[in-house]
Amino acid sequence: MTSSVLSITLPEWAAEFDAPGRVYASDPERMQLAVDLSRLNVERGSGGPFGAAIFDGASGALLGIGMNSVVRLNNSTLHAEMMAFMRAQASVGSFSLATSAGAGRELFTSCEPCAMCLGGVLWSGVTRVVFAARRDDAQRLAFDEGPVFPESFAYLRRRGIRIEGGPLRDEARQVMEAYRARGGVIYNA
Repeated sequence: MTSSVLSITLPEWAAEFDAPGRVYASDPERMQLAVDLSRLNVERGSGGPFGAAIFDGASGALLGIGMNSVVRLNNSTLHAEMMAFMRAQASVGSFSLATSAGAGRELFTSCEPCAMCLGGVLWSGVTRVVFAARRDDAQRLAFDEGPVFPESFAYLRRRGIRIEGGPLRDEARQVMEAYRARGGVIYNA
């Protein structure tokens, strides 16, 4: 058996957004970043219509970004949220984004998380999830979001994680429609 290297990279265009420590003061600014990442991912042909970013809740400092890279990197786990978790954990130097005090760490994502990404939310240590587009918006494109139930969200809430629909739903849906119009790959349909 040969050994291989797994390399999880951002597309080249994302370098200007990959700025851990940059402060995003408000929820609308944070969500705008997630939606911008999703839009540019589609426009630049580097992946699916999903973007995410993780911030320090108290300071608004960016910890990590992600955009859907499933097809680009041939890896079914590289959803925008999973990429953002990995990059934020690398940024803080810990397998957990949990903090001992303060507002905790927050995930802003252009679409309501799928089953895998909800599992990632639980294990990541974030304390708040804010999403733009809804599950049914993704399902209209034929993305299979997996077994996500009201109990899934209730469980996370019992664990102290706040989950909120946020701003820019229409803008995030427009990105999805642009992806469909371009003939983007719908994997796991």
